[in-house]
Amino acid sequence: MSTADSLHAAIGAWTRALGEAHVRTDEETLERYSRTTQDTAPRPACILFPESTAQVQEIVRIAGRHGAVVYPISRGRNWGYGDACAPTPGAAIVDLSRMNQILEVNTELAYAVIQPGVTQGQLYEYLAEHETGLWMDSTGAGPEASLVGNTLDRGFGHTRYGDHFETCCGMEVVLADGRVLETGFGHFANAKAGRVYRYGVGPFLDGIFCQSNFGIVTKIGLWLMPQPEAFCFFFCTVKEDGDLERLIDALRPFRLRKMLDSAIHIGNDLRVLSSRIHYPWESAGELGALPERFRQQLRHMHGIGPWSVGGALTGTRGHVRGMRRHLRRALGPIGKLVFVSDAKLALGERVARVAERFGRRKLSEQLASLRPVYAQMKGAPADESVHGTQWRLRHPPEHESDPKDPLETGCGLMWFSPVLPVTGRDARRVLDLVGPVLAQYDFDLLATFTLLNERSMIGILNVAFDKSAPEETARAMECYDAAMKTLIQDGYVPYRTGLRGMEKIRNGEDVFWQVAREIKQALDPGDIIARGRYVPPLDESGRPGLK
Repeated sequence: MSTADSLHAAIGAWTRALGEAHVRTDEETLERYSRTTQDTAPRPACILFPESTAQVQEIVRIAGRHGAVVYPISRGRNWGYGDACAPTPGAAIVDLSRMNQILEVNTELAYAVIQPGVTQGQLYEYLAEHETGLWMDSTGAGPEASLVGNTLDRGFGHTRYGDHFETCCGMEVVLADGRVLETGFGHFANAKAGRVYRYGVGPFLDGIFCQSNFGIVTKIGLWLMPQPEAFCFFFCTVKEDGDLERLIDALRPFRLRKMLDSAIHIGNDLRVLSSRIHYPWESAGELGALPERFRQQLRHMHGIGPWSVGGALTGTRGHVRGMRRHLRRALGPIGKLVFVSDAKLALGERVARVAERFGRRKLSEQLASLRPVYAQMKGAPADESVHGTQWRLRHPPEHESDPKDPLETGCGLMWFSPVLPVTGRDARRVLDLVGPVLAQYDFDLLATFTLLNERSMIGILNVAFDKSAPEETARAMECYDAAMKTLIQDGYVPYRTGLRGMEKIRNGEDVFWQVAREIKQALDPGDIIARGRYVPPLDESGRPGLK
């Protein structure tokens, strides 16, 4: 039987298993799942919408019988890393968005059990409506993004629970042969610690299902945060670009000593501006990367510095008061430090409304930009962060009601996200490496450094472009490839990557990837689940040899 005939037979079997309404092969749907913020994306063969673990089991069994490839997504809102697209053409996209149940919320021990279709907004609203007194962690991907999908790609958010995989406890995984694996203590009947102790007994298997293609995760436990007694947001702006190193080195002791436990984000001027405005095409024309004089004008106009840092203080009232004193001593000599509480934010908004009557809008603009960041520090997802994806659009949406979905607005976006030690010299080294590359291709460097744990930070760097401009799109692809190569060669390897970057992180002679292939061969000898995602594809013989 030919490949086309086998795929046709698989689609027929999936239709019988799921129902005709939940197997889509129409042109409109296939086109929608081929969209990407990159240049092009592989076209899928069909889209499958299961509603249960049993249906996912049947999907993979059918795929195995017919030699079809399936590519699972939680909700497909992985902006800048691949979106909903498979690494290879002709795959069946398994969209898990119908599996959207919040199965359990335990308020005594502060955890939830959720399916992959549960969105950030859905869980946040549930916790608020049921007055649980619990907070979740949220990324900047917006309310419609999946918590499970972000966790499995080791994403992070804004609170002290920012590293999502570190707060994941127990998974349900469908393997390629249709078996269901319960990790941790989940495979013991009536185990009492399945959602409170991550490791279980024996090998810790959860990690192999992150950034891999070894199975399809259909359920996870997720730890939540009790609402703290006191909360205070802080931000600090510096006057000179060269103060970045001092800023990072001043913050490091607070992280090492666990005095400051929220994720700390340090963004450059363009990162902040991209959340408020679009690239000033009218004044800058086709300059590409904005000259320093333009940036200085924009910084003055919007009341920001070359770098801004934001974080949160949580704990008892005494702890928060003490931390404010410590931060003043550490950051006060470096930049302008401001603390914001609920009461202070409300007062500022009242003052801003009065100022607007006299034509003064700067404070209103600053507060409008601050509000969603402030809320995210409390676990509230917001769409405003997605606004930054529109930076290079020549014809952005004119009204706030227009779609913010980057795929709908025609945004071009690719992230390169290196991990680096928490030192000012490493941050500067990354900027010195990447900045000239982007300038060579006439792109701005939008940069954020996130202090995610006590010893490491992640650089959130991106190439933003307008997909309606073919020449600009082609330049963006070349720029991304060059920047990734430069960073990796200097030892700054990304913590995650999109479809375009996966081959760049793989080395055929690396024992690590050889072992990963051997695990793939053991669990999925037909290479049917997400072929080519992180783990290199098996060779034609089915052996984990290297091409």
